[in-house]
Amino acid sequence: MLNAIIKFFLDNKLVAWLMLGLFVCWGLVTAPFNFDSSILPRDPVSVDAIPDIGENQQIIYTEWMGRSPQDVEDQITYPLTSSLLGIPGVKSVRSNSMFGFSSIYLIFEDDVEFYWSRSRVIEKLNSLPPNLLPDGVNPSLGPDATALGQIYWYTLEGQDENGNATGGWDLHELRTIQDFYVKYGVQAAQGVSEVASIGGFVQEYQIDVNPDKMKIYNITLNEVMEAARASNLDIGAQTVEINLAEYFVRGLGYVKKVEDIELSVVKMVNNAPIRIKDIANVHLGPATRRGILDRAGVPAVGGVVVARYGSNPLEVINNVKEKIKEISVGLPSKVLPDGTTSQVNIVPFYDRTELIHETIGTLEEALTLEILITIIVVILMLLHFKSSLLIAGSLPVAVLMCFIAMKYVGIDANIVALSGIAIAVGTMVDMGIVLTESMITQLKIAPPDQPVKTTIYIATVDVASAVLTAVGTTIVSFLPVFTMQASEGKLFRPLAYTKSFALIASVLLAITVIPPLAEQLFKIKKKGKISVYFSNAVLIVLAFFLLFSSYPFFGIIGIIVGAGGALTNYFEDHKSEKWLKKFAYLKNIIYALFVAWLLATIWMPLGVVKSVLVNFIFVISIIGLLISFFYLIIHFYEKILRFLLRIKYVFVGLLILLLFSGYSIFKNTGQEFMPALNEGSFLLMPTSMPHAGMEINEANIRLLDLSISSIPEVELVVGKAGRVESALDPASMSMYEHMITYKSEYKVDENGRKMRFMVDKKGNYKLSDSGELIPDENGQYYRQWRDHIKSPNDIWKEIIKAAKIPGLTSAPKLQPIETRLVMLQTGMRAPMGIKVKGTDLKEIEGFGLELEKALKNVEGVKSEAVFAERIVGKPYLMLSIKREKIGRYGLSILEVQTQIQTAIGGMIVGSTVEGRERYNIRVRYPSELRNSPDEIKAMYIATPDGTQVPLEELVEIKYEQGPQAIKSEDGFLVGYVLFDREEGYSEVELVNKAQAYITSKIDEGSLIVPSGITYQFAGNYEQQVRSNKRLGIVMPIALILIFLILYFQFKSVITSLFVFSGVFVAFAGGFIMIWLYGQDWFMNFDLFGTNMRDLFQMRTINLSVAVWVGFLALFGIATDDGVLVATFLKDSFKKNEPKNVKEIQDAVVEGGVRRVKPAMMTTATTILALLPVLTSTGKGADIMLPMAIPSFGGMVLNLITMFTVPILYCIWKETTYKWKLRKLNRSK
Repeated sequence: MLNAIIKFFLDNKLVAWLMLGLFVCWGLVTAPFNFDSSILPRDPVSVDAIPDIGENQQIIYTEWMGRSPQDVEDQITYPLTSSLLGIPGVKSVRSNSMFGFSSIYLIFEDDVEFYWSRSRVIEKLNSLPPNLLPDGVNPSLGPDATALGQIYWYTLEGQDENGNATGGWDLHELRTIQDFYVKYGVQAAQGVSEVASIGGFVQEYQIDVNPDKMKIYNITLNEVMEAARASNLDIGAQTVEINLAEYFVRGLGYVKKVEDIELSVVKMVNNAPIRIKDIANVHLGPATRRGILDRAGVPAVGGVVVARYGSNPLEVINNVKEKIKEISVGLPSKVLPDGTTSQVNIVPFYDRTELIHETIGTLEEALTLEILITIIVVILMLLHFKSSLLIAGSLPVAVLMCFIAMKYVGIDANIVALSGIAIAVGTMVDMGIVLTESMITQLKIAPPDQPVKTTIYIATVDVASAVLTAVGTTIVSFLPVFTMQASEGKLFRPLAYTKSFALIASVLLAITVIPPLAEQLFKIKKKGKISVYFSNAVLIVLAFFLLFSSYPFFGIIGIIVGAGGALTNYFEDHKSEKWLKKFAYLKNIIYALFVAWLLATIWMPLGVVKSVLVNFIFVISIIGLLISFFYLIIHFYEKILRFLLRIKYVFVGLLILLLFSGYSIFKNTGQEFMPALNEGSFLLMPTSMPHAGMEINEANIRLLDLSISSIPEVELVVGKAGRVESALDPASMSMYEHMITYKSEYKVDENGRKMRFMVDKKGNYKLSDSGELIPDENGQYYRQWRDHIKSPNDIWKEIIKAAKIPGLTSAPKLQPIETRLVMLQTGMRAPMGIKVKGTDLKEIEGFGLELEKALKNVEGVKSEAVFAERIVGKPYLMLSIKREKIGRYGLSILEVQTQIQTAIGGMIVGSTVEGRERYNIRVRYPSELRNSPDEIKAMYIATPDGTQVPLEELVEIKYEQGPQAIKSEDGFLVGYVLFDREEGYSEVELVNKAQAYITSKIDEGSLIVPSGITYQFAGNYEQQVRSNKRLGIVMPIALILIFLILYFQFKSVITSLFVFSGVFVAFAGGFIMIWLYGQDWFMNFDLFGTNMRDLFQMRTINLSVAVWVGFLALFGIATDDGVLVATFLKDSFKKNEPKNVKEIQDAVVEGGVRRVKPAMMTTATTILALLPVLTSTGKGADIMLPMAIPSFGGMVLNLITMFTVPILYCIWKETTYKWKLRKLNRSK
C-alpha cells in the first residue's frame, strides 16, 4: 500500500504539484500570522495568548441593593444554591455574598457543553418555587464568557486634537457618556458578550426631604414617594382622526429636569398645594458607588470589554477597535475657558492584542530560526545544497498544513498550541533528512543508465517503513496528553493535537511530495551542462533584482549559489575528483556561513547590545562546535563501536549507573503545576482594612498609583477598588486591583519588534526638534530600563517597595490573565492557599489567623505574603426594632423598615426617560441628617394617625462586627489563608512542608482545630496532584503502546526492547539536564561578555506539567535513531549470516556504520533546533523553555543509542550463538 502511494505520486507529478499549491494557499488563508495579502482571502484560526484553562462554569448574579452580606447570604445565596444543586453535570457550587449582590458559580464537568449548561441553568431559574426569594429580586445569568474574556480595558478622557489630555469633563458627565453611548456602541461589535462600566458617578435625581418641614405640614415619607412616583409618567391614548388624518396620541409626563419634580404636589393643606420643593431639596447628584477607577493618580471613568465564549479574541479586539473608530466621531466635545477644544476619546490601558502579537511573534521567530538551523545542518552534513532547500522548504508547508487542521478541528493558535509545532520541528525534518540522505546515497551507487525516478523510488521505499514507525511512536507518546483533564487538559491537549497534525503533515509530504520534487531537482544535472548553466544563470539574474528590493541579503545568497553551481559544473570537466571534493566542502561552508549570518541577524542570541558580527561569531562557533562533534562521532564511529564491543559489559554497567542517576534526580526534583506566562504587565492586589470607608479607599488607590507611576520602568498604572458592574467581578471595596504595564526592555514598534535609533559619533542618541528619538535602521537599540534592572522580577521588587502604605496588606506577584483564571478556578486571589471550611464565620476567621501565624514559621514561605482573610471585621450599625413600642403606635415592622430604608439608604421611586439616558429618582434624608448615630436617632417615623415619633423610641441601636463578604463552597462557609513561596522552592515541596508543620503543631496541641472546622490546601497544588495521578496511569500505557509499535516493526521482543531502551536513556538525560540547570557552577562563564547561564536562562527547574509534556515529546523521538539502527542491523545480519563471534561483531559494525550519518543528522537537527528556544526571552518563552530542556538533555544523552542498540544487539546475538554452540557440543 505504502509503496503504491509513493509510486503513484512519482508517476503523477502534476497531482503532487497541485496538492502542494493547495496546501500552501489554504494554509496561508488560515495561518494566524499577520500575512498582508490582497490576493488570498483571510480566514485565520482563532488566536489568543494562552489557552482558556478556566473551569466550565456559569455565574448566577443577583442584585439586592443596600442589603448586608448576611441578608444576601440568608435570603438569596443559600436558597438559590440549594435549588441549583440538582442541575445535571454540576460538580461543585461556589458562592459569594457581598454588600448588595450575590454571585453563585456553578462549576460543571468538563465534558458538559457550555451553552447546554446555560440552557439548563435558565430552565432552573425559570422554575424556582414561589416565594423562594424576596419580592422584586430577580436572579440573572452572567455573561457567556470565561475568565479569559476580559480582553480590553479603556478609560474616557478629554483630549485636544493632538491627543494631549485636557480635562474639562466632570466624572458624572463621562460616566453618562460611557453608560448610554459608548457601552452600547462597543457592545454591538461582533463577538462581544458584555461591556461593563467602572468609575465616575452615576447621576440620579435626589429628593432630600426636610423632616422639620414635613412635620409642620404633617407629610409622611410615603406621601413624598407617592408624589414623586406620580409625577413621572407618559401614557399612550391610542389614535384620533382629524380631517381624515390619523394622529398618534401621547400624554407627556416624564421628568426632564429638576423643576419637574419640584413642582409635583404632595398634598393639599387648607386648599393650598404643598409641593415637593416646599419640603425637600431636589437636585442631581451621584448615586452610591461600589467601584472606583484611578488612572495614574487621576480619578477616571472606563469600561471593560468581555469577549464571548468560543470567539476569536484577536478578531473580537479588532472588531472593538473598528467600532470605537466608528463611534468616536459622535462623542461630545466642549470648548474650555482657555479656548481649547476638549474631545472625549476612548483610551485603552489594557489591550491583549500586544500580548497576542508578541506571543505569536515569539513562535514565528522560533520557527524561522529552526528552519535556518535545519538548512545549515543539512548543508554541512550532507554537503548538498539542493537537499537542504528541499528539507527546509517542506517544513513551512507542513506548518501551513497544521494550521488548516487547527482551523477545522477548532484548535486555537496560542503559545501552548503553537509550541507543539516548535518542539516537533526536529522530528518533522528528521523524515526529510532520512529520505534525502537515502536518495543521495542511492544516486551515488545507482547504475548510470538507471532512471532518476527509479532511484528515488528505491531510496524512498528503503526507509519509508522505518520513518512511519518512528513517527508512530512519537504520536503515540502524546496519548497521555490527550487524556489529561481539567486545567492541564485544556492547557496541553491543543499542543498534542498540533504536534500530531504537524507530524502527520510531514509524513504526508514525505511520501507524496518530496519524492516527486526530489526527482525534478536531481534531474537538472542529468539533462546536460547547458541546462545546468541556464538554471544557474536564471538564478543569478533573479537574485540581482532582489539586490534592489527589500531583501538584498537573499539576492546576495542567490548570486553566490548560482555562481557556485555554475563553477561546480565547469570544474567537473577540468578538475580531479579529489579537487572537486575539496571545492564542494568549501562551497557548502560558504553557503552555510551566509545562512548563519542571516540566522545571527534574526536570532541575536547575545542580545541587541552586541553587534551582528559578534553574534555571528558566537552562532558559527556554537554550531560549528556541535557539528564538528557530530562529524567526529561519524568519522570515528566504527573505531568507537569496536572498542565498546570489546568492553561491552562495562559499557552496559555504566549505562545502568547513568539510568540510576537520572532516576535519583527525578525522585528529588521539586514539583509545581505550571510556570507563569510573562504577560508584560503586573496585577497588584492588596486589600485595605474591612472598616475602611470610600474616602480612605479612594485616597489609598490614588497614593498607590502615584507612587508606582514614579518608577521609571512603569509605563502606566490604573487602579481599581471595588467592582466593575459585571457578574465576572465579585470584588468588595476593600479589594484593590492595580493594572501595571511596564515598558519593554528595549523600545519597540507597534508589532513588538525592537527599533533602532540614530546616534552620533560618540554613541549618544540624537533627538528630533520635538525631543523624540529618531528611528534609524543603522542605529542602535534604545534600552528603557535602568542598569540595575535586569528582569521583570526586579521591576516587581521596585513595585513592592513603592506599595508599602500603612493600612494595606502585602500582595503576591500576580498578572492579569493568571489572576482571573486563579480567582474563578479556586475563589482565591493567589495561586497558593488554604481553604478553611465550617459553619461559623468567627471560628473560620479565628482558625485562619492561627494558620497565618503557623505558616510564617515554615521554611520557604514568604512571611510578608501570608494573609488570612479578615472575614468578620466590618462595622455594622444594628437597628433592632422594639416590637412592643411600635405596636403601641399601630406601626408594623414593614412600615418602620420602609421608612428607615428610605430615610437612610434612600428609596428609588422611578426612573426618568430622557432620550437614551435613564436616571433614577431617589427619596431620602439629606446626608447631614443621617451620617451619625445621633442624627439617625432623631429621625421621625410617621404613625397611622399622623404623629411623628423619633426613631430612638422605636429601635435600639447597637454596634457589631460582621462579615464584609460571605463565601461558601458546596454548602459550607469558607475562608482563605493566602501565602506565597520564596525563590528556589517548588509549590508541591512547600505545601508538603507546610502540611507537615501544621500537622506537627496539631499533634503537639499548640494548634487546635475547632469542632466543625476543616482545612485543605488549594490552588495550583490541587491541580498538580491531580495531573500527577492521571499521568501515573496513562504514561505507562503510552510506553506500552510505543513498545507494541516497535514490536510490530521488528517482530521481535528482544529487538524491540533494545530500541525501547532509548526511552530510558532519554529519561535519564532529561533529568540530568534539569539537575545541571539548577547547579550554579554549570555553564557559569562569560563568552563575548555574556554569561552563559543568563543566556540559556539557567535556573532551578521544577517538575511541572510543561516539563512532563517535554518528556513525552522526548520519548516519542528517543526511539527514532534506534529504529533506524535496528532496521539496518537486522538487514546486515540477514545479508551476512555471521558464523562466529567476529563475524557477528563485523555485521553489527556494518549495520551501525550504514545508518550513523542520517542518525547523527537527525539528532543534530533536533538538538540545534532547540537552541533558539532555550535562549528565547520573548512572550511565551516561559512555556516553551520547560518543554525544551528535557528534550535537549535527553537527545544529547540519547546519542549513545547509536552504541547502545548495536552493543545490546551484539550481546544478544553472541549469547545466542554461544548457547547454540554449547548445546551442539553437548549433543556430540
